Amino acid sequence: MIDSSPEVPLQPSVEQLIVKICTDRCIPSPDVTARRSLSKLTPESAIEILNKIAVSKQIREFSRFIVYMVKKTLSVTVSSPEDDRVLPQKRSPPFSFTDGTPPQKCAHFVSPNSKQVVEAPGSSSNYRTIPEYFPRSPNDGYGSLISKKITFLPHSGLEGGSPNDATCRLADSSKGTNLVPKQLVFSTDCDLDDTNHSNVCQQLFDSSNDGHRISAVQKQHTLSPCSTSKGAHIGSIIPDQRSLSPCVRIGGPTNILANHGKVGQHLFDSSNSTHHFPVVQKQQMLSPCSTSKTHASHFYDVSTATHNGSPIPDQRCLSPCVSIGNPTNSLAISQQSLLLNELDFRKLFLVHSYVGRKKLEDVVSVEDAIEIKKMKTLSMLDFEAKIWAKYGCRFCEPCDRAMHLDWDSGKTHLYHCYVSVDGTCQFKGPYLDTKRTHLQRELGDENVLIIQFADDPNMSDIPSNHCNWSGAYNTISGGISIGLRHYRLFAFKDVDKRNFKGDNSKKQRPKWAMKCYFTRTDSHAPWAEKDDCILFRKTSHEARCLFMHVHMVSSMAKYISRCSLALSNTTKLRVDLTCVHVERIEDIPCRDENGYVVCNEDGEPLIHTDGTGFISEDLAILCEKDFIEAKGTKEENYELKEESLGINGKESCIKEPPLLVQCRLFKDGYAVKGTLLVNKKLKPRTIQVRPSMIKVEKDTRLSNSTSFSSLEINSVSRRPRTASLSKNLIALLSVGGVPKNYFLELLENTLQDGQKVSSSMRAAVRVGLNYGQMDDSSTSVAMIGCGIPLEEPYLQFRLSIMANEERKALRSGKIPVNESYYVIGTADPTGTLNSDEVCVILDNGQISGKVLVYRNPGLDFGDVHIMNAKYVEKMEEFVGNAKYGIFFSTKGKRSVGAEIANGDFDGDTYWVCRNPQLLHYFKASEPWKRKYSTPKAPSKKPSELSYEELETELFSLLFKTQKHSMVAGRAADSWQAFMDQYLVLGENDVDEKRRIKEKLLKLADLYYDALDAPKSGKSVDIPQSLLSRKYPHFMEKYVNKSYNSSSVLGEIYDRAMAYQPDNALIREIWKLPCFNVEIPDSILSLWKNRYDSYRHEMSSALQSGDESKNNSADIVMNKYKKMLYEAENFASSTRKIEDIYNDALAIYHVSYDYAIRYANVAKCGFAWKVAGEALCSYHESKTPGRSISFKMNVLSKFI
Repeated sequence: MIDSSPEVPLQPSVEQLIVKICTDRCIPSPDVTARRSLSKLTPESAIEILNKIAVSKQIREFSRFIVYMVKKTLSVTVSSPEDDRVLPQKRSPPFSFTDGTPPQKCAHFVSPNSKQVVEAPGSSSNYRTIPEYFPRSPNDGYGSLISKKITFLPHSGLEGGSPNDATCRLADSSKGTNLVPKQLVFSTDCDLDDTNHSNVCQQLFDSSNDGHRISAVQKQHTLSPCSTSKGAHIGSIIPDQRSLSPCVRIGGPTNILANHGKVGQHLFDSSNSTHHFPVVQKQQMLSPCSTSKTHASHFYDVSTATHNGSPIPDQRCLSPCVSIGNPTNSLAISQQSLLLNELDFRKLFLVHSYVGRKKLEDVVSVEDAIEIKKMKTLSMLDFEAKIWAKYGCRFCEPCDRAMHLDWDSGKTHLYHCYVSVDGTCQFKGPYLDTKRTHLQRELGDENVLIIQFADDPNMSDIPSNHCNWSGAYNTISGGISIGLRHYRLFAFKDVDKRNFKGDNSKKQRPKWAMKCYFTRTDSHAPWAEKDDCILFRKTSHEARCLFMHVHMVSSMAKYISRCSLALSNTTKLRVDLTCVHVERIEDIPCRDENGYVVCNEDGEPLIHTDGTGFISEDLAILCEKDFIEAKGTKEENYELKEESLGINGKESCIKEPPLLVQCRLFKDGYAVKGTLLVNKKLKPRTIQVRPSMIKVEKDTRLSNSTSFSSLEINSVSRRPRTASLSKNLIALLSVGGVPKNYFLELLENTLQDGQKVSSSMRAAVRVGLNYGQMDDSSTSVAMIGCGIPLEEPYLQFRLSIMANEERKALRSGKIPVNESYYVIGTADPTGTLNSDEVCVILDNGQISGKVLVYRNPGLDFGDVHIMNAKYVEKMEEFVGNAKYGIFFSTKGKRSVGAEIANGDFDGDTYWVCRNPQLLHYFKASEPWKRKYSTPKAPSKKPSELSYEELETELFSLLFKTQKHSMVAGRAADSWQAFMDQYLVLGENDVDEKRRIKEKLLKLADLYYDALDAPKSGKSVDIPQSLLSRKYPHFMEKYVNKSYNSSSVLGEIYDRAMAYQPDNALIREIWKLPCFNVEIPDSILSLWKNRYDSYRHEMSSALQSGDESKNNSADIVMNKYKKMLYEAENFASSTRKIEDIYNDALAIYHVSYDYAIRYANVAKCGFAWKVAGEALCSYHESKTPGRSISFKMNVLSKFI
């Protein structure tokens, strides 16, 4: 480490900057003279000088350069003839004179962040003006700025005046000018060790035109309603109030001086040197909810002077959210944090992550922090390994390890923080992902922190009262700090609020699956920041306004819901929105027979076009192109057309646009959510949205403010896979008359078909296609297609795994049904469909005939409709040949989409079935109509709340959302239990059926209300009479309250569980005869060594955490693929085919020999995962007969 000459100690931040300059520029450390010169300055001035030197093109002599810059700085500062240690006045107020000396020309800066210098009031100039910017109050606007000027005039005509008097004028464009003279008298010495000197007196005089005495002069702020200033007259603080956050409270006067208002200020504790302070101190930058009293720390020893019994505060820039309280408290900046701040943020986060729930300072010593800082140049791969070995393996679970092999791949970095009931935090990550939110895209990954709540194993259930979460509330309400960075709440959302029904999943849903997104807004040490932050010093409200003017919504529930629009994983449309015409068109209302608009129970008009608009063909094509490129081209049942279309000089391989684009549109403060139907009639670059899609209106008062404009794509319509039933749908179809035997027979056929995977080509291909996502891009289907026999050991192994997965799905009622699909719904643009008609477009265009239509998670008896699918000739005028969607009528009293499980057209998918047997059996019930409505709760308007009240209300509602999740889950569970009882009742149980049916209908309404509660603000409660006391065994929950069900759902579960596959056991691992060819020994030896390395690397990859395990394994696999093909895959390789075949066969024999040795067929996987394409090609070339290639989606039609 570079010698920094500790004879003259400096502030650590200055020392660090010196070391950095010396290291980066390869120059020796400054000598004692230069260091002594720096010690005369404030830390801020020293850092500013060093930063100027650091950007110089050439540094010949570092020491002389420092001395020169210090002298240059001191030459423009206020000097005292009796003190040769003069301090710069970089951020002093623009009035400063020495005692008993003529006015001098002094340098002052235009603003704290400006380098523009103007002359001080003692200069020969008549006057100078300094613009100052103040945040408006909530009543003046939202996050905008107004300008004020402070004008200084020479003044000598005041009673009691002296040549050192100056006049300060506060000027506002809307107010008159007030003159307030000031006289500042300072002693000749500022030595902290001298108890008889360093006295400060500050006399304030009122204007000769005024008749009263004032006790404070302020560059006035308009504080928010939650701000308070105690002691506003005699005994009040005299601050230079540049920046007060909305929730700052200025505490009462505290005089800690022994004599005559002495000022003492140690910048850092040091026994070897004495530090001095500017004679006019700088304003503290306080965070929201900070309290200004007195404070001290490991680095600061602060005292205050008084005037008329009031303290003159130390006005340095303090960190946000630092509580200036008890003098014995420590400032929330440790030496470890300052040292580790030199690291790249993802390395810094990794250190915090690997200390587990421990506090960083309790685990990482200062010496450790120095050593870690020295590792800042290591690659992330090496850095992670060292930090895991040092801390992670001791304080973290193996599943929490964030080990990636592609740290620099450009993937999204996810930074997680888990908060427990008691308020303790554990950081996890960074994890890599291919998905990204609009929030992360605009702010940067490292400026977004994802907060989740950890389950407490000692708690049987999440408490409904957030008081039990007081520890967590206290932790997150003030923000979360990581090193010097501080994050505050932006928005939150439920992770998956519609999935409450106990489906089997590999990863169990937490009891309270809420994600809070915090954004970086502050720093504990602004002088140490290395990069710019978009939201720096912005309030959370101002941050949200950059995305949308969300304060324009009508309720707090909608405020929360609308903020979460920026939290969806989306793909950004790469187009300049300033060139896109966004037009507003009207919704189509629901009307009765007399033409009057129909309203719901809350008096709101019902509409047919809820959530759907139009998009021009050119933009729709761009949406699909960008969406596919972002997601990859391996989407199931999704084929790219090979005909190109030029747009903006770029070639697109998409011929037809998607029928529908589900998206979010952020533009000029607006926030739009819904689906856009392609409309060939629109002019290019045109989007049409309806009022029902506009979730946030623009605030015209912020017309000149900036915003993050973007069209974010959630999904596009595409070819659907064959749909499966669900437990809810089976129950509703059974109520509608479909016999139990139909479902049991369907189940038996599927089970038998799955059993035949070892012997039936058709069954094997069907399973391989259905579960191709877990089979290395359908490797099994490719093996079958090239002629490899079904008896091949590894093929049998893979087919048996997929068949087992299919049986697991069957247990929960997921039985595939032919002629059924899930497609996105929208409104008929032609206006020709009647209320009982739909238009369905599938592979071959529009279909005709009867269809069943349903939407998950429908619970009402009337949520399954029988509709007439009709061919609409005019439809092609709008959509052309675009495919895959269902159109509902725009006629009638109600929207049919809304009749089905309270749906809309902002992206909801509908189950469409034209299976002849189901249509034959099923008899529809009366369409759903709300019978038991939850009344609306009184709601506050965001615009009526102050900033502080708004944030407080958000945190309060955050801890109430757990109730919504619980209510929806309990309603769904109870509905399932009562429905199971209803299904086993006979025709003679009329009274019991009526009683249970009434409960089912009430639970359905409550369930829909609970799902919408986060948006509607309704408080939904389930009466005890509607909660089931026992649950059927097929729900696989509440073991102590379970009973054996005899309903169709219980039988499906039992048969799927009892079914034992008779697939032949893989008794022997053998090789394909056509692969038994002579291979050069050099190639075999090469791949034996590589296979040994592969096993070691894969073992390490699989030891990484749950979030990164699969990704790390894929990277290892792709590494060896590239070794084989010298390209991404077989098709793009430029190697000679003979060389590829030789290497592929060597890989085959090496891996199969190893599998035979250890009798483990899974070890054969290396050959097929790495060289599968080449092996299939080789086998096909050695198999007699002509080959024909099939697209995956074409092949699926024959299965």
